[in-house]
Amino acid sequence: MLISLVVPCFNEEDILERFHERVTDEMTRLGHAFQLVYVDDGSADRTLPILQELAAADPRARYVSFSRNFGKEAAMLAGLQHAEGDAVVIMDADLQHPPELVGRMLQEHAQGYDQVIARRTRKGDRVTRTLTARAYYWLINRLVDVELVDGVGDFRLLSRRAADAVLELTEYNRFSKGLFAWVGFPTTTFSYENAVREQGRSAWTFGKLLNYGLDGLLSFNNKPLRAALYLGMLLMSLAFVYAAWIVGVALVKGVDTPGYVTLLVVLTALAGVQMVMVGVVGEYVGRIYYEVKRRPHFLVKATNTRAHRPAQEPEPLEFVRR
Repeated sequence: MLISLVVPCFNEEDILERFHERVTDEMTRLGHAFQLVYVDDGSADRTLPILQELAAADPRARYVSFSRNFGKEAAMLAGLQHAEGDAVVIMDADLQHPPELVGRMLQEHAQGYDQVIARRTRKGDRVTRTLTARAYYWLINRLVDVELVDGVGDFRLLSRRAADAVLELTEYNRFSKGLFAWVGFPTTTFSYENAVREQGRSAWTFGKLLNYGLDGLLSFNNKPLRAALYLGMLLMSLAFVYAAWIVGVALVKGVDTPGYVTLLVVLTALAGVQMVMVGVVGEYVGRIYYEVKRRPHFLVKATNTRAHRPAQEPEPLEFVRR
């Protein structure tokens, strides 16, 4: 059985050689045939030259280098397209995904599981980040159509049929956590303690995490649009009740001086609600805009391999005259 390890890379020059040594030692110890598919996501450092050196020295190493930074979602997609293995393991190059866990993944896969997921604990995380993450997953699992588990990320094993199923999903706006959950198949999860990043700093800023969270919220349901409709109906109902109350008071006690502050607050609040609704609609329209452009997910600058599974061309739109 051939095992493919897909490794997205972005500015990893300080750790790539150490990662390659550790992962090859572990896979050799396990005794499985394997290949490493490195995807350089437009790095600005020496990541690509190092990958080329590794590939020249080790025929099991493959690399794909993007023309610019297209993001981790595109890097994982490229890695899956170039992975030839009977099973595919996705892992990061910064050694926060311990290579020593691949053996356990293979054991679980041998039991018949198509997805084996390593779920990291939040031991060592800041309290604020832990509470924020728990609140986010509590909220999102009440809105999206698939279940997302706190601590579950991209570190997982996919069987060949599960990897092929993910490749069938060709949408431009990709949220892999949701895509992996959507394809289903027999799945098992085990926990591991979060490893410390051995080199450099995480590229995930608060703003990027916030945008990633919004992507997860909007990618798998239209409930925010439905919520905007319900909110509008609620505000209309409250306005009707308030108007009826004002008319009743005027009939009983006569017309009083209107409250300027109350009117200002209500108008400001309604304007804010309208802007939120327009923003929600705009997010969905923007996603439609990117989908209908039909641009490729990434452009390749250099590679020493070819795609095992090329990206499918979307079917052309057909307009029927009635």
